[in-house]
Formats: sequence, structure tokens, C-alpha cells
Amino acid sequence: MTNDWDEVAADWDSNKDVILYNEKAFESLLKFIPVDGLNILDFGCGTGLLTEKLSPTANAIVALDNSSQMIAVLDNKKINNVRTVPKLLSKKLIKENQFLQKKFDLIIASSVCSFLPDFQSTLLLLKSLLADDGYFVQWDWLSSANKPDFGLNMDAIKSNYRQASLSTIAVSQPFSIISSENTLPVVMGVARNNKHRYVN
Repeated sequence: MTNDWDEVAADWDSNKDVILYNEKAFESLLKFIPVDGLNILDFGCGTGLLTEKLSPTANAIVALDNSSQMIAVLDNKKINNVRTVPKLLSKKLIKENQFLQKKFDLIIASSVCSFLPDFQSTLLLLKSLLADDGYFVQWDWLSSANKPDFGLNMDAIKSNYRQASLSTIAVSQPFSIISSENTLPVVMGVARNNKHRYVN
């Protein structure tokens, strides 16, 4: 999540593959979690394509992204129940930002986690923002033997959930994005912050 994303922000919402990715991600989310009335954090929200889909039924959404230009595109959409945070997630930000003071029922991260320099430490920060029995859901490109450094594999996702003491609900491949050049499978992870006990 670097400011290189600023350069593509203006055209992001018109990218057909990006639109399809978000449509499929939203569909797969609804198969696991009823989102009505939830307080949601969209971590690495980009221009807010998923936030837009969630906002009609969510109670409130905080959309966080390190790209100020991506956030500017989202701000221009003027969605009433969405508050934006154009910052990098950190302990300091969590302590100081008013929008991060209440716990979230659901945290989503769409095509974000595989780009993080330290997924595990970020996951622990996100867990600190989850309500008891709240859900964390991610989508990333699924890595392969041919491209082990691209994306994330299912075992790595499960391992990170275990280390963060999150309960793995499901790790699956819900869809692929097919372009003229190749087919890119997407991995989806669903975890829960169990209040009373940890279940792997």
C-alpha cells in the first residue's frame, strides 16, 4: 500500500476487471455474513467500490486507505454513512483517530493483505479493532507454485489466523478473474474473533 496507487486512482472505477472483482467479492461475502446493520471497517478501501455496495444496509462504514487520491475519489461519492481515513494503519492512528475508537462487527480487506510488508502485525492491529465475535474477511490473489511470491496461499492465511488467535471459518477460492492474457484465481479468507474460545 504505497502512494503509487495515487497514480491509478482517477481511472480505477472504470477498470472492468476491478469492477468485476468487487462484484464477485461482494457476492461471496453475502454467502457468509449478513451485513445489515453492521459497523464495518473497509481496510485498504481504494476508491470504495465495496464500500458503495455495503453502505445501503450497513449502519456505518469507516473506509481507510493510505492513498489520498483513492480516498478523494471515494469522498466525491458523498456517501452519508461513510467516514474516510486517508492514513496508514498504526497503533498511533488507532489511539488518536475518532473513527477507530468503536469496535467493528466486520473488517474487510479486498486485494490488500498480499501487498502488506508484514501481514501478521497488521492482522493483529485489525484484530484489536474487531468486536467480540466480529468477522475479518479478506480477498487476495491466490499464489501458485509458478508464482509463489505473488498473492497468498491458503495455508499462509490459515497460519496467520492461528497466530492472531482468530478462528478460521473458511478459506476458499470463490472466483477467478479471466482476462485476455491469463486467469487469476482469488482466495477468500473468513475469520472470527471468538469471544469465549478459540476454534481452529
